[in-house]
Amino acid sequence: MPIFAVTYTYADKPAVLDAFRPEHRAFLSGLLEEGTLLASGPLAQDVANPAGALLLLDATDEAAVATTLDADPFAREDVITRRTVRPWVPVFGPWADRV
Repeated sequence: MPIFAVTYTYADKPAVLDAFRPEHRAFLSGLLEEGTLLASGPLAQDVANPAGALLLLDATDEAAVATTLDADPFAREDVITRRTVRPWVPVFGPWADRV
């Protein structure tokens, strides 16, 4: 299946993010176990860039990615202010042989 790079931008709601981070990570762990999530982690925050995350997902299409990530507790709690989904074609690395 294709790989999709997803970015999250988080709202400036640190207390809500902290409160629901364990549930969010449990959700992502489940996706990892089922093989949908390939990798994820926070993106560095600085003056020019708000807090966010990068996720790599294995899915049939962008609609499947959206449906999957709509169930993220962070989405439910409305702390994701922006989500981008783009197909990604790795040339080097562990997923390059999938092309």
